[in-house]
Amino acid sequence: MAVTETDRVLKRFVSEVRLAAPTVAVWAHGSLAMGDFQPGRSDLDLIAIIESPANDAHRNQLTALHQRLADEEPAAAELHCSYLARTELCDAEARHVTWAHHTLLERPVTPVTRRELLDGGLTLHGPTPPELLPPLAPGQLEDFIRRDLAEFWLPATGRPRLWLRDIWVDLGLLVVARATVTLRDGRLITKGEALTELLALGAPADVVHDIHDRRYSDPKPIGRLRRIRRAMRARAFVRRGIERALAMGQGGCEPHPPPASPRNETKTS
Repeated sequence: MAVTETDRVLKRFVSEVRLAAPTVAVWAHGSLAMGDFQPGRSDLDLIAIIESPANDAHRNQLTALHQRLADEEPAAAELHCSYLARTELCDAEARHVTWAHHTLLERPVTPVTRRELLDGGLTLHGPTPPELLPPLAPGQLEDFIRRDLAEFWLPATGRPRLWLRDIWVDLGLLVVARATVTLRDGRLITKGEALTELLALGAPADVVHDIHDRRYSDPKPIGRLRRIRRAMRARAFVRRGIERALAMGQGGCEPHPPPASPRNETKTS
């Protein structure tokens, strides 16, 4: 089997991260682990387990590592990694040092990511996810998804200008499909499977095909008038889909203003 650019980047990352911080394990989740990875389009979503919380020296070394990889390896451009201290694995609300979007920040490793890891995370170094990660509590995944829909995505449907951007259309519709399946059936699905689910949920077929083309082929340019019409239809579908998904549960939370850009944490999302 031929070695791909992604394989080389992952091998190099595992080798070099162990020099930057005391690393116990490295795992992959997201599309790479779920079999829907698209080179040049998908993120490389990684988790590294380190012995203790990253100190300033570790942060500097990790920043240098990621910047060097991005400069020298094109396939590392969208490599994201959260660094969980071994002592903090049980706390799904804790924020961890994370390299994402070309900067070092802090964010939690959500129940969605934890479920992906426990169900089929790829082990690149060290023990497997089930050997270190505790199982999710009953209802923990579903509660997180409902909260994310109610507090982040539902308010976003009230901001029309956001939906002129491809990323909001793509993630918004995929969020609805993946969240619906998890709340309904208790399972996670890939983005490719979510496209089929969207059609079953009554999403506009041309919008679904538009999302498909951006992920799997070369999309055609979209004119301004069509972009405006697409935004209106996508936003309306996402709002209806969220309301239906929340109705399957035990109600939502009071919405809060959404951030300025969509996040990738909800991978049912």
